[in-house]
Amino acid sequence: MARPLFSVRLPRDLAEALDRIAEHAGQSRSDVVEMLIKGLDSEDRDMVLKATVAGAPTEKRNLRLSSDALTRLKQLAGDLELADFLRRTTPFFGDPKIAMVQARWGHINQDYSLLTKIQAILLDAHFVLEHGGRNRSGLFFNFNGTAGIWRRTAIADAGGWQHDTLTEDLDLSYRAQLRGWQFVFIPGLIAPAEVPVEMNAFKSQQHRWAKGSIQTARKLLPRILKSDLPRAVKVEAFFHLTANISYPLMIALSFLLLPAMIVRFNQGWFQMLYIDLPLWLASTASISTFYLISQKELYPDWRVRLKYLPFLMSVGIGLSVSNSKAVMEALLGIKSSFKRTPKYRIESKKDRWVTKKYLRRTGVMPLFELSLGTYFGLVVFYAFVNQNYPTIPFLMLFVIGFTYMGLMSILHMTLHRWLRGL
Repeated sequence: MARPLFSVRLPRDLAEALDRIAEHAGQSRSDVVEMLIKGLDSEDRDMVLKATVAGAPTEKRNLRLSSDALTRLKQLAGDLELADFLRRTTPFFGDPKIAMVQARWGHINQDYSLLTKIQAILLDAHFVLEHGGRNRSGLFFNFNGTAGIWRRTAIADAGGWQHDTLTEDLDLSYRAQLRGWQFVFIPGLIAPAEVPVEMNAFKSQQHRWAKGSIQTARKLLPRILKSDLPRAVKVEAFFHLTANISYPLMIALSFLLLPAMIVRFNQGWFQMLYIDLPLWLASTASISTFYLISQKELYPDWRVRLKYLPFLMSVGIGLSVSNSKAVMEALLGIKSSFKRTPKYRIESKKDRWVTKKYLRRTGVMPLFELSLGTYFGLVVFYAFVNQNYPTIPFLMLFVIGFTYMGLMSILHMTLHRWLRGL
C-alpha cells in the first residue's frame, strides 16, 4: 500500500518551529510532524494515524489535532529546538577565547497587532544589521539577556553580574570584551520570544533599555576610550552606548519646528529643494533603508512589509518622551529599580492579555505625549494655511507618533481596569 500523504493544520508559531527544525535537520515538515506524532499519547496518535489513512491511499488530507495533541506537539518541538540550539552553539566554546554565543530572537506573536509588528521590525534590524555588522567587523556587541550561552569563567573574569545599571547584560558584555573575550552571533539560529502586546509594557521595556545604556556608557566609556583597543572599536562603542541621546534631541527638534517654519515663512522653492529636501531625505530615507534591508534579508514577503515603515518612524518619534526621561535620569544619576517587562504568553490573535493581573501603570507621561500630538496638529494646520504642503507628510509622523503613544497608553490601562472589574 502506498504511503498516504497528509497535511496537518497547525498554529503559525508551531508550524514555524517545525520548519526551523526541518531546515536544520535537512528534512521536510511532514517528516518532522510524523516523527513528533510518534511521541504523542496513544489516543491522540491513533486519532491522527487513522485520519491519515482514511480515503484513497494517495489522497492528501487536511487534519485537525486536538488541543491536547497540539500542546504535546509544542512541547516535543520545544525539546527538539532546545537540543538543536545546544548542538549549534556549544561547539564554539571549543575555542578558549569565546565567552558568549548569541542567537537571534524570533517573534512568536508578531502578527498579534500593529504594535507587535512594529516591534518585530525594530528587533529584526537590531539583530541582523547591528549585531551582524558588529560581529563580522570585529567590533563589540552585546548579549541580549536571553537566547545566548555564556562561559562561566568569562563571567567571573569580567567581574561577574553587577547591578549598578538597568542593563546588566550590556554592562557584562562590554566588561568581558574589554578583558579580551570574544563573542559569536549566529543570525540563522532563532530563539522564539514574545514581544510586549501592551503599550505601557513596551514603553517600560524601552525606558529600561534607554536608561541602562546611558548608565553603562557613564560607567564604561572612560575605560574604553583610555584602553589600547583599535580606534574603530572605540568609535563604534561610543556611538552604540550613547545612541539614546538622540531622544532628548528629538524633543528639542519638536519644539523648534514651528519657530523654524515661522522664521522661514517667505522661503522660495529653491531653498526648499536644495536645503529642506536633502535634509528630509537624510532623516527619513536612511532610517527606512536600514529597516528595509533587515526585512529583505529575513522575509520573502519583505515588499509587503514596506507599508509599516512610516508608522515605525512615528513610533520611534512617539517613544522620545518616555526615553528622554530615561536618558535624563541616567545622566543625572537618578537610580531606579529594575522593572520587569510583563509577558502574557500571547502566541496568537485568539489569546487575551487584558484580564491578566500584571500590568504597568501609565503615570502622567501619556498626557504630555497627547499634548505634543495636539501641538503638532496645530503645526500641520499652520503649514496647510500657509500652503507649505511639502512639510505636512513629515509633520504627520510627529502627530501620529505622539498621539498613538499617549492614546494607547491610556486606552490599554483603562480597558484593563474595566475588564478586570467585570
